[in-house]
Amino acid sequence: MKPVLRNKDKGTALERYYKSFMHAVDGIVYAFKFEHNMIIILLAAILAILAGFTFNISKVEWFFVIIIIGLIAATEMINTAIEATIDLITTKTHPLAKIAKDTASSASLILSVTAFIGALIIFVPKLIEIIK
Repeated sequence: MKPVLRNKDKGTALERYYKSFMHAVDGIVYAFKFEHNMIIILLAAILAILAGFTFNISKVEWFFVIIIIGLIAATEMINTAIEATIDLITTKTHPLAKIAKDTASSASLILSVTAFIGALIIFVPKLIEIIK
């Protein structure tokens, strides 16, 4: 069975990889321009990274910080994609559209709360040491 080629399958392998990469960059640019939560995520990431350097956190703690920053940003992008898809399908208010949008955004919220708890576990003891 011959595979069905999609429009994006034109060009050499290198050209296709480059196009895919540029589409991903376009998505990041869009998110930072139009999704206010991405600016909040960026500021929180900068704060966490600065705190990591200030408190000289361990490699394991750095691993958590970097992974959680990436997961939160990625989850917010997936949330944006789901919301855009729902908006493409319907402009009407529909209970299922609301469920899809609300649960997608709740995934970002749950991960952000998890990150905040993790940050407290990492940084509060270090702050207490300085205060003593």
